[in-house]
This record gives sequence, C-alpha cells and structure tokens, in this order.
Amino acid sequence: MMMLLLFGSLTWTGMRAAEPAFDLAGPKVDVHVKRGEMTLPIGQVPYLLPGDRLWIHPDLPESQSAHYVLIVAFLRGATNPPPLDWFTRVETWSREAREEGVFVNIPEEAQQALVFLAPETGGDFSTLTKAVRGRPGAFVRATQDLQAASLDRMRLDAYLAAVKTIPLTDPRVLKERAELVARSLSVKLDQQCFDKPVEQQPACLGQLSTGMVMDDSNAQSLVNQLASGDTLNLVNQLSYSGMAGGGAYSPYFGAIVDTAKILSSLHTAHFQYIPALALPTKDTLNLRLNMPPSFRDPKSVVVVALPPIGASRLPLLHPLNPAQSYCVQAPGFVLATEGAPLLYSTSLAYDLTLHIENKTAPIDLPLRADPTQGGLGLAGPLAPLPPTEGELTGVLRGKWGFDDWEGPRFRLRTAQVGKWALASSDQTALVVGREDELHIEGQNSQCVDRLQIRFSSGDPVKLAWKSPRPETLDVVIPMKDAAPGPATLEIYQFGLKQPDALPLNAYAEAASLDRLSLSAGDKDALLKGTRLDDVAKVEMNGITWTPAGLTRVQDADQLTMTASGSTSNLDPGKRTFAKVLLRDGRQLKVAVDVATARPQVELLSKASQEDTTAAPSVVHLGSADDFLLQDRLVFFLRSRVPANFPRNEKVEVAAVVSS
Repeated sequence: MMMLLLFGSLTWTGMRAAEPAFDLAGPKVDVHVKRGEMTLPIGQVPYLLPGDRLWIHPDLPESQSAHYVLIVAFLRGATNPPPLDWFTRVETWSREAREEGVFVNIPEEAQQALVFLAPETGGDFSTLTKAVRGRPGAFVRATQDLQAASLDRMRLDAYLAAVKTIPLTDPRVLKERAELVARSLSVKLDQQCFDKPVEQQPACLGQLSTGMVMDDSNAQSLVNQLASGDTLNLVNQLSYSGMAGGGAYSPYFGAIVDTAKILSSLHTAHFQYIPALALPTKDTLNLRLNMPPSFRDPKSVVVVALPPIGASRLPLLHPLNPAQSYCVQAPGFVLATEGAPLLYSTSLAYDLTLHIENKTAPIDLPLRADPTQGGLGLAGPLAPLPPTEGELTGVLRGKWGFDDWEGPRFRLRTAQVGKWALASSDQTALVVGREDELHIEGQNSQCVDRLQIRFSSGDPVKLAWKSPRPETLDVVIPMKDAAPGPATLEIYQFGLKQPDALPLNAYAEAASLDRLSLSAGDKDALLKGTRLDDVAKVEMNGITWTPAGLTRVQDADQLTMTASGSTSNLDPGKRTFAKVLLRDGRQLKVAVDVATARPQVELLSKASQEDTTAAPSVVHLGSADDFLLQDRLVFFLRSRVPANFPRNEKVEVAAVVSS
C-alpha cells in the first residue's frame, strides 16, 4: 500500500546530512485497543474508530532519571482545533502509570491520534496543548506522514531482513528468492546487483540505490523530480499525497523530510518537536528517532503517530496467476500473490486460513505470509486430507485488525489414486533399442512428484517427464539396454504412500512393412517388408490373409499370404490400408495395392481329331484328358472375366510334358 522511494546514492547522502536516519532507539510504549468485547495489541490494529478504548503504558526502564510526561491527543482535522478535554496527561514516573497504565477513550469526531513524550517542566502540558490547538493542520500533516513513513520503514526492514536470510550457495537461487521478496513487498530491485560477484550481491541489494524503488506507477516520476527538481518543491508536492488510501502515497524519505520541516517550524524557546517512527511488535510501539533528544532548552518533545482513525481498508491481495492450479499436498506449498505488501511486513493480518469447501466436510488450512517464498504457505504440517474429487476452490480468510477478511480465491487439487492410462496411440510404442516418449492421460498433474519404470529384472529407473497440459504427462523412457517383456510405470504423487502402477509391455523392433500386393479375385497376396516372420495375419474389409510362405529376396522379405474369403469385390486402383497383427499383439498398418483382376475362362468341352492321312494308331489312351501329339485338339471356352472375351485376345495352349 505505501509507496517506498529509495533515492540514489548522492541524494541519499545529502539527505542524511540534513535529516539523519531513524536509527536511534527511543522509549517504548505499550498499547492495547479494545473494541466491543475484543482487545488487540497495537501491532494488529490498522485503523482506530471513535469509541475504541486505548490502554497506554509507558515502558520506561527502572533507572529512567529524566521524568517524561506522556500526553495523548486527538485531532479532528486541519481547520478544527480539538477541545481541551481531548488531551490526556500521564506522569510516567508515577506508580499508577508504571504499573497499570492509563485508559483513554477515542472521542467522537476524532480523525487522528497522537502521543507526545515531553520532559517534565512547569508548563509542559499547557504549552503543548496551545501548540496543537494553535496549528492543528501542521500536526494533522505530521501525523499522516509519520503513519506513512512508519509503515514504509517496516516494509524496508522486512525487505532487508529477508535478503539477509537468502543463502549464497547458488547465484540463481539468490536471484529468484530476492525477486520473490521484492514482489511480495512491491519493491523494484536494482538488476545491476546481479551482475556483481555473488558474495557482493546481498550487500548491493541491501543498499539504497536509484534502481531500488517501490514498484508503483508514480515512483519513476518522483525519482525524476528528485534528480532534476527542487527538493523543497518535491516536498510540497508530496504534502498532497493521501495516507493509506488510493492515489500517490507519501514516500518514506519524503515523509521524513516533510515531517521534520513541519515540526521544526513549531519549536519554541523551551520545546522542539522531533518525529518518531512507531514500529510495533505485538503490543509494543518501538520508537525510532532521527536525532538524540535534548534535555536542555529547547527540550525535545517526541511525536508519535497512532494508527489512523476511520473506516478500515482491507488489503487488495490477488493471485499472481488466477488460472494457476495448486496441489495442496506438494512440499513447499505456496499460494503466489501480489498487491498487499503490508501483509508481509506487518502483523495487521492474522489468523489466516485457506478455507476449502468439500463434499464431505470443509477444510481449513492455517497459512502464514512468507515474502521469501513469494506468497502464502502452510503454517504447520499438513494433516491427512479427506478424499476429494476434481478441482477444488480455496478462499483466503482471516482477520484484518478487528474486521473479518475474505481474500482471493485459488484453484486447488489433491492427489487421487488410480486415474492414469496410456494414450491409445501409444499402446505399442515402447520398443527396445531406442528412447521412446509415452503420453499418459488422466487426472491433473499438479500433484505428481516423480515417475520411474520397473522392468522384470534390475532396479527401477527414474524418468524425465513434463506436463504440457494439466491432464497429460509426457514421459521419456530410455529403452536402449532394455529387453522385451512386461514393465511397470510407477507414478508417485504428493501425499500418497503408494505409487499408481501402470502396466506396460516392451516390444522388440517391429516389422517394417512396404505394401501388400494382389489382383482382385486372387486368393494369394504378396506382403513385402522386413522381419515379416513376426506377422500373424492381415485383415481388411472382412478378408483375412494368413502366412503361407516366407522368402528372402536380397535385403527384404516377401511373405505369401492366403485369403480366407473372396477378394473379387476389391476395387482396383483405390488407395486403402490393411491392419497387420503381429505375433506379440501389436497392430500395424500397410498400404494395399489391388491390381485389375486376372482373366478367367471356363472350359466347356474338348475333343481330339485323328489324322485321317496317317495309319490308325494301335495305342489306346487310358484318360480322356490325354491326347496323341499328332492329334488335333478341339475345345470350346467361355470367358468369366471379362464377361465378353475380346476378339483381339489370344489363348495359348501348351503341352505339359511329364517325365
């Protein structure tokens, strides 16, 4: 929410000379806020409301020698001075204040709340109330800027603390984790840091540089104005920034400069006002000062801003990728989010849970915001989940101060048993002697941990895989040294003890098929290719061919196939394919060449005529199909194919001589 602007080295150096950093630890103040029947520590309160009851306890050491007067003041706008009864004076050294603290109710119409810590003097309370009531607008502005600067400082501290925890073992990991932290806290990193040696990168990322600004559309224009314009003009422009709402927010250092100028203009001969950043931890406001307090005239009055008074604005958190689906059981489960940096740098959001509606019973998983992971992860070990089907929807729920908060929704998956199958096109794709890729279809792949294949002998082999679509696994299986036979693909999923076992079969190198050739009406066909001894049968159009004889011609096989049905109805010249079944169960396809049917004739009758000029033969033949060579053969034919025998066709008759 707050826009943090980190200036360049020259500007930062100059600014530090004018306004020292808030690196001095000031006194601590404990604060609780009660609204109705609910009480929260100040670290969990983003906004106050009129009617809230504040418990304020100055946490000063027992050895505190200088007496501080704590004054709680409420404001009601820049043009409406608060009444005197909106100021509460507390003597911090009194036993009642030290042991019990003080209760203060926020009055109606109050818009801002301040705490002053002033050295005890004779007129401390009256002097301070006159200053506030005399120039309420200055204190309204100071309150808004201190609130903005305190939240931005917490974001800065969270970023620096997270960067220090990133290990230096791998430059790639450092870069990825730093970018996750930057995204969570809406920080734009200085990419030049990653060009340095890895041991110098964390220090570079923790420096204030021109490349490290809050990731906001207004940030770059502010940098440009700072680099080329008048700093005072910039401060005046920043004075119109809203606080914790829409629009351009007051940058961290800009707010510091502006607040310091405003408060310095209020000094008197006895008092000077110095700002303090309030960095809450649970119920304690840890104050950070930019200058050491003075106990001589002019004495220092520490100005502390409490949370703003008004309606709460819930964080605008949203998923990094709304279409992404998450496996709840995956280790390191993190819901990637962006848009609400205060969720990661403060304790304003708490009791976060992921509420999942299920058919059997709703599930609530405790979450924690982790900027180093770039999102919301589980706050503890995951308990066993009840059975679920299909995709689930989880909604982020929690508390934002006193308010119930419902955040974005996320798409979720859980592991399911036995939902995988081999793609139909890959049923016989596993062939020894090469590397094959299988396509596994089934449930969502988000919960898949690892895959391995187990052959009949040897140890299981871990497999490389990817998921191009949520319901598909592409698995690369090395088969160079494998043997034909059964195998088992084991799919391990997060949250399941036993893997899903998918039975497979590894095949030897398949036959290579060229084509099947025959003439329409022929009973025999010729199949050409290699490794045809693996062929069991060929099927097409209800016709089945079975092997009748294998011959080897040069480097190829020729397999004579005999049909079990008629082939006369096959269309010559039509491109078609037949199904080839191998002996190991695999199926292949082969192109079929059907030639025009061969001519077919029917012998109606035959007879022989003796040679009348020769002497009668004394030889009598024992069969009607036997003729003497000198006789004349007379026969009658009828054409079956074609139906009409062309006159230009010839019939050749040859004698068959038997030994």
